[in-house]
Amino acid sequence: MAFIGALKNGRNLRVYETVDELSSSLADYIADLSEASVKDRGAFAIALSGGSLISLLRKLCEAPYNKTVDWGKWHIFWVDERVVAKGHADSNYRLAKDHFLPKVPIIHSHVHSINDSLTAEQAAEDYEFVIRQLVKTRLISVSESIDCPKFDLILLGMGPDGHVASLFPNHRVIQEEEQWVTFITDSPKPPPERITFTLPVINSAANVAVIVTGGNKAEAVQMVVDDSSPALPAGMVKPIHGELVWFLDSAAASKIKDSCFSDLG
Repeated sequence: MAFIGALKNGRNLRVYETVDELSSSLADYIADLSEASVKDRGAFAIALSGGSLISLLRKLCEAPYNKTVDWGKWHIFWVDERVVAKGHADSNYRLAKDHFLPKVPIIHSHVHSINDSLTAEQAAEDYEFVIRQLVKTRLISVSESIDCPKFDLILLGMGPDGHVASLFPNHRVIQEEEQWVTFITDSPKPPPERITFTLPVINSAANVAVIVTGGNKAEAVQMVVDDSSPALPAGMVKPIHGELVWFLDSAAASKIKDSCFSDLG
């Protein structure tokens, strides 16, 4: 059974009893956005995160989605990436390659990973250049109001500390407004070197989904939903013109006040 609550700060919360129910709903959500984007623009530009998010995409690899989604129109990017070799255990690309990409017929050249032979700073500059070229051809849309790409969908996870992408609490890169992709060499969570989309890029997306599971993240979820800790990066995710949806399992949502929700049955 799903519960949904539209809060005054624009967050649409969807809570599921089990991770399996969440995964099924997430597949429906992504498939619907893919269909709409392909119909409207002829392409679907989606940016993934790493971690447990990739396992939650498993329903997309099953019927009916593996046959009904127009996978040939997908272009996949990464919201953030660890600056390690693509085959390294810490690589977000490798995680997707091991558990998602081989199970669906996505065109290899439509998978846009970072250049793992470069330094963190160079990799960020190179990835931004790639994105800028694709914006010029309108394979990725452009924001109506600021100089940023407008991805059709950005998928984010969230850490227990409230970080999203590789934007960590109180880190200087949270304030970055000029670059589309930036880098860090002092991540509080290993590995230390990473590239990441900046907040303006995330908030320029047509759709942003934050997917959170597990009781160890319940306190951070509660703080974001209540706006009681505005310094948390997850609380700064507020699309300018786009739609924001939070997908939560019951454990992650366990500290949110019941009054936030209306039972949809």
